[in-house]
Amino acid sequence: MAKKSIIDLYEMKQRGEKVTWITAYDFPTAGLVEQAGMDMILVGDSVGMVVYGYAGTMPVTMDQMIYHTEAVRRGAPNTYVVGDMPFLSYQQSVQDAILNAGRFYKEAGVDAIKLEGGKRVVPQIRGIVDSGMVVIGHIGLTPQSSAQLGGFKAQGNTADAALALLEDARAVQEAGAAALLVEAVPPETGRLIRDSLRIPVLGIGAGPHCDGQLMIVSDLLGIFEAFTPKFVKKYATLADTMRKAFRDYIQEVHEGKFPTEDYCYRMKAGEAEKLARSVASRKA
Repeated sequence: MAKKSIIDLYEMKQRGEKVTWITAYDFPTAGLVEQAGMDMILVGDSVGMVVYGYAGTMPVTMDQMIYHTEAVRRGAPNTYVVGDMPFLSYQQSVQDAILNAGRFYKEAGVDAIKLEGGKRVVPQIRGIVDSGMVVIGHIGLTPQSSAQLGGFKAQGNTADAALALLEDARAVQEAGAAALLVEAVPPETGRLIRDSLRIPVLGIGAGPHCDGQLMIVSDLLGIFEAFTPKFVKKYATLADTMRKAFRDYIQEVHEGKFPTEDYCYRMKAGEAEKLARSVASRKA
């Protein structure tokens, strides 16, 4: 499978072909995602909640993001991989933004980086783009700013709020972003932004009209159970499958049913008898 480029994503938008995007945080998951034919992988700062058990994304560090992104790139060498800029890796200055975006490219081999915010991060977007890197914007519900938004709540659900998001979207586009992620907005708002921008507009909880969709892998597989956002469709319930497997393993070990002969190594022919004679002679 040939890896998508940003040009491919633009052409998909023009043809009306939907982009498929999912998060991944480790080598084996990334490999399975690539084998399935996914267009893009986001190594999201959602790793903080679904892997590390943090209450939110804010504690996630650059080193953690690089670590997970390296693993994903090794697992999916032919998939478009996006590294997610964690909290305070770009907000403080344009220089910080450029240096940390550069780490994703130099250390993890990403195809693009993603950062949150609208008009307020225009200087950072311009700086990163002018340095030769690809930026994907992120507006709507931006988890790193969830405290300012009153928690993990839908955005753009009034006419004024939708128009404000549109202004942010246009600012991100004009700053040089190659694509935009819109999160947790009504379908009308998602459609307005999609129709108003030249660049691909991808949604997570932004309705069916966006140029593509993003899902958190742990939500899609039914592994993460702490909470389930309204926009999540579970395509599997692997948490139940995993619990059953763990319980079956525990039971078989307790009952002496595992490991059986089928799961044991064998000594070379005649060596078991030789070992027994050697042990017997020592005892004598």
